[in-house]
Amino acid sequence: MRYVWLAFLCIVVAAVSILGFRGSLTTKPPLEVFPDMDRQPKFRPQAPSTFFADGRADRPTPPHAVARGRSVEADPAFLAADDHRYRGLVAGGSAANGDWARGFPAGLVVDAEFIRHGQEQFEIFCLPCHGKLGDGQGITKLYGMGATPTYHDDRIRQMPEGEIFNTITNGKNTMFGYGDKIPADDRWSIIAYIRALQRAQQGTIDDVPPAKRSELGL
Repeated sequence: MRYVWLAFLCIVVAAVSILGFRGSLTTKPPLEVFPDMDRQPKFRPQAPSTFFADGRADRPTPPHAVARGRSVEADPAFLAADDHRYRGLVAGGSAANGDWARGFPAGLVVDAEFIRHGQEQFEIFCLPCHGKLGDGQGITKLYGMGATPTYHDDRIRQMPEGEIFNTITNGKNTMFGYGDKIPADDRWSIIAYIRALQRAQQGTIDDVPPAKRSELGL
Protein backbone atom coordinates (compact mmCIF):
# COMPACT_ATOMS: atom_id res chain seq x y z
CA MET A 1 0.00 0.00 0.00
CA ARG A 2 2.92 2.27 0.78
CA TYR A 3 4.16 1.97 -2.79
CA VAL A 4 0.73 2.86 -4.14
CA TRP A 5 0.70 6.12 -2.18
CA LEU A 6 4.26 6.84 -3.24
CA ALA A 7 3.36 6.32 -6.89
CA PHE A 8 0.28 8.52 -6.49
CA LEU A 9 2.38 11.27 -4.90
CA CYS A 10 4.87 11.13 -7.79
CA ILE A 11 2.03 11.45 -10.29
CA VAL A 12 0.60 14.49 -8.47
CA VAL A 13 4.01 16.18 -8.29
CA ALA A 14 4.63 15.50 -11.97
CA ALA A 15 1.19 16.83 -12.96
CA VAL A 16 1.65 20.01 -10.94
CA SER A 17 5.16 20.50 -12.32
CA ILE A 18 4.01 20.15 -15.91
CA LEU A 19 0.59 21.83 -15.80
CA GLY A 20 1.33 24.40 -13.11
CA PHE A 21 -1.27 26.09 -10.97
CA ARG A 22 -4.01 27.19 -13.36
CA GLY A 23 -5.13 30.76 -12.78
CA SER A 24 -1.97 31.81 -10.97
CA LEU A 25 0.08 34.77 -12.20
CA THR A 26 3.75 34.67 -13.02
CA THR A 27 6.28 36.68 -14.97
CA LYS A 28 8.07 33.56 -16.13
CA PRO A 29 7.32 32.10 -19.57
CA PRO A 30 5.20 28.93 -19.52
CA LEU A 31 6.67 25.53 -20.17
CA GLU A 32 5.85 24.68 -23.78
CA VAL A 33 6.27 21.11 -24.88
CA PHE A 34 4.97 21.93 -28.38
CA PRO A 35 5.32 25.69 -29.09
CA ASP A 36 3.54 25.35 -32.48
CA MET A 37 5.30 28.51 -33.69
CA ASP A 38 3.27 30.69 -31.31
CA ARG A 39 6.19 33.10 -31.10
CA GLN A 40 7.89 33.52 -34.46
CA PRO A 41 10.78 35.81 -35.33
CA LYS A 42 9.12 38.43 -37.51
CA PHE A 43 8.92 42.13 -38.27
CA ARG A 44 5.90 44.14 -37.18
CA PRO A 45 4.43 46.98 -39.29
CA GLN A 46 6.35 50.26 -39.01
CA ALA A 47 9.03 48.52 -36.92
CA PRO A 48 12.76 49.21 -37.31
CA SER A 49 15.08 46.62 -38.80
CA THR A 50 18.83 46.24 -38.90
CA PHE A 51 18.57 43.73 -41.76
CA PHE A 52 17.76 46.27 -44.48
CA ALA A 53 20.03 49.16 -45.38
CA ASP A 54 17.33 51.80 -44.87
CA GLY A 55 16.60 50.55 -41.34
CA ARG A 56 12.91 49.88 -42.03
CA ALA A 57 11.02 46.60 -41.75
CA ASP A 58 8.35 47.78 -44.21
CA ARG A 59 9.53 47.43 -47.80
CA PRO A 60 8.66 49.86 -50.60
CA THR A 61 6.42 48.68 -53.43
CA PRO A 62 8.49 47.24 -56.32
CA PRO A 63 8.47 49.34 -59.50
CA HIS A 64 5.62 48.55 -61.94
CA ALA A 65 3.82 46.39 -59.36
CA VAL A 66 0.14 45.76 -60.12
CA ALA A 67 -2.29 45.01 -57.33
CA ARG A 68 -3.67 41.47 -57.33
CA GLY A 69 -7.04 41.34 -59.05
CA ARG A 70 -6.45 44.59 -60.96
CA SER A 71 -6.88 44.10 -64.69
CA VAL A 72 -8.35 45.67 -67.77
CA GLU A 73 -11.27 43.26 -67.54
CA ALA A 74 -12.03 44.16 -63.91
CA ASP A 75 -11.39 47.88 -64.38
CA PRO A 76 -11.74 49.16 -67.98
CA ALA A 77 -9.96 52.40 -67.04
CA PHE A 78 -6.85 50.52 -65.90
CA LEU A 79 -3.91 51.16 -68.25
CA ALA A 80 -6.35 52.69 -70.74
CA ALA A 81 -3.92 55.55 -71.26
CA ASP A 82 -1.92 53.35 -73.64
CA ASP A 83 -4.09 50.81 -75.41
CA HIS A 84 -1.30 50.04 -77.86
CA ARG A 85 1.31 49.12 -75.26
CA TYR A 86 -0.86 47.12 -72.88
CA ARG A 87 -3.64 45.72 -75.07
CA GLY A 88 -2.26 45.77 -78.61
CA LEU A 89 -5.08 48.04 -79.80
CA VAL A 90 -5.25 51.41 -81.50
CA ALA A 91 -6.27 54.18 -79.10
CA GLY A 92 -9.85 53.60 -77.99
CA GLY A 93 -10.09 50.46 -80.13
CA SER A 94 -11.82 47.20 -79.39
CA ALA A 95 -10.61 43.63 -79.71
CA ALA A 96 -14.10 42.59 -80.78
CA ASN A 97 -13.81 44.94 -83.77
CA GLY A 98 -10.27 43.83 -84.59
CA ASP A 99 -8.78 47.28 -84.03
CA TRP A 100 -5.25 45.91 -83.74
CA ALA A 101 -2.33 48.30 -83.73
CA ARG A 102 0.51 47.96 -86.21
CA GLY A 103 4.10 48.57 -85.26
CA PHE A 104 5.53 48.93 -81.76
CA PRO A 105 4.42 51.31 -78.99
CA ALA A 106 6.07 54.72 -79.06
CA GLY A 107 7.56 54.28 -75.58
CA LEU A 108 9.68 51.28 -76.59
CA VAL A 109 13.10 51.43 -78.23
CA VAL A 110 13.39 48.50 -80.64
CA ASP A 111 17.13 47.97 -80.95
CA ALA A 112 19.52 45.01 -80.98
CA GLU A 113 19.44 44.68 -77.18
CA PHE A 114 15.63 44.70 -77.18
CA ILE A 115 15.57 41.94 -79.80
CA ARG A 116 18.18 39.90 -77.89
CA HIS A 117 16.01 40.12 -74.80
CA GLY A 118 13.08 38.97 -76.91
CA GLN A 119 15.13 35.99 -78.03
CA GLU A 120 15.76 35.03 -74.40
CA GLN A 121 12.05 35.22 -73.60
CA PHE A 122 11.15 33.39 -76.80
CA GLU A 123 13.47 30.50 -75.97
CA ILE A 124 11.94 30.22 -72.49
CA PHE A 125 8.24 30.39 -73.35
CA CYS A 126 7.78 29.85 -77.10
CA LEU A 127 10.52 27.60 -78.44
CA PRO A 128 9.15 24.25 -77.12
CA CYS A 129 6.10 24.54 -79.39
CA HIS A 130 7.10 27.00 -82.13
CA GLY A 131 10.64 25.73 -82.65
CA LYS A 132 13.95 27.56 -82.71
CA LEU A 133 13.25 29.01 -86.16
CA GLY A 134 9.59 29.77 -85.46
CA ASP A 135 8.56 27.14 -88.01
CA GLY A 136 6.25 25.20 -85.67
CA GLN A 137 8.71 22.31 -85.40
CA GLY A 138 9.16 22.42 -81.63
CA ILE A 139 9.85 19.40 -79.46
CA THR A 140 6.18 19.18 -78.46
CA LYS A 141 5.42 17.99 -81.99
CA LEU A 142 7.15 14.73 -81.11
CA TYR A 143 4.46 14.21 -78.47
CA GLY A 144 1.45 14.68 -80.69
CA MET A 145 1.04 18.48 -80.73
CA GLY A 146 1.11 19.01 -84.47
CA ALA A 147 -1.14 22.06 -84.81
CA THR A 148 1.45 24.74 -84.01
CA PRO A 149 1.53 27.23 -86.91
CA THR A 150 4.68 28.53 -88.52
CA TYR A 151 5.49 32.22 -88.19
CA HIS A 152 6.58 32.20 -91.82
CA ASP A 153 3.07 31.75 -93.15
CA ASP A 154 1.92 34.85 -95.03
CA ARG A 155 -1.08 35.17 -92.72
CA ILE A 156 1.12 35.63 -89.66
CA ARG A 157 3.76 37.66 -91.49
CA GLN A 158 1.05 40.18 -92.39
CA MET A 159 -0.69 40.01 -89.00
CA PRO A 160 -0.63 43.30 -87.02
CA GLU A 161 1.80 43.33 -84.12
CA GLY A 162 -1.07 44.18 -81.80
CA GLU A 163 -2.90 40.99 -82.73
CA ILE A 164 0.20 38.92 -82.02
CA PHE A 165 0.46 40.71 -78.67
CA ASN A 166 -3.15 39.78 -77.90
CA THR A 167 -2.49 36.15 -78.81
CA ILE A 168 0.51 35.99 -76.47
CA THR A 169 -1.52 37.66 -73.74
CA ASN A 170 -4.76 35.70 -73.96
CA GLY A 171 -3.87 32.61 -75.97
CA LYS A 172 -5.66 31.15 -78.97
CA ASN A 173 -7.02 27.70 -79.82
CA THR A 174 -4.78 25.20 -77.97
CA MET A 175 -2.29 27.87 -76.87
CA PHE A 176 -2.62 29.13 -73.32
CA GLY A 177 -2.33 32.82 -72.53
CA TYR A 178 0.92 34.15 -71.07
CA GLY A 179 -0.36 37.50 -69.84
CA ASP A 180 0.14 36.46 -66.22
CA LYS A 181 3.64 35.14 -66.86
CA ILE A 182 5.30 37.57 -69.27
CA PRO A 183 5.33 41.36 -68.61
CA ALA A 184 3.85 43.51 -71.36
CA ASP A 185 7.16 44.97 -72.55
CA ASP A 186 8.70 41.49 -72.67
CA ARG A 187 5.81 40.39 -74.89
CA TRP A 188 6.71 43.20 -77.28
CA SER A 189 10.35 42.11 -77.24
CA ILE A 190 9.23 38.60 -78.22
CA ILE A 191 7.27 40.08 -81.12
CA ALA A 192 10.38 41.99 -82.22
CA TYR A 193 12.32 38.72 -82.24
CA ILE A 194 9.53 36.98 -84.17
CA ARG A 195 9.75 39.72 -86.80
CA ALA A 196 13.52 39.16 -86.91
CA LEU A 197 12.98 35.42 -87.48
CA GLN A 198 10.53 36.18 -90.29
CA ARG A 199 12.92 38.66 -91.85
CA ALA A 200 15.77 36.15 -91.65
CA GLN A 201 13.76 33.51 -93.52
CA GLN A 202 12.56 35.91 -96.19
CA GLY A 203 15.59 38.19 -96.41
CA THR A 204 17.92 38.75 -99.35
CA ILE A 205 21.44 40.12 -99.72
CA ASP A 206 19.93 43.55 -100.27
CA ASP A 207 18.69 43.53 -96.66
CA VAL A 208 22.26 43.30 -95.34
CA PRO A 209 24.03 46.68 -94.95
CA PRO A 210 27.15 46.81 -97.16
CA ALA A 211 29.37 47.34 -94.11
CA LYS A 212 28.11 44.08 -92.58
CA ARG A 213 28.31 41.83 -95.62
CA SER A 214 31.98 41.01 -95.07
CA GLU A 215 31.06 39.49 -91.69
CA LEU A 216 28.92 36.98 -93.60
CA GLY A 217 31.67 36.23 -96.09
CA LEU A 218 29.79 37.98 -98.89
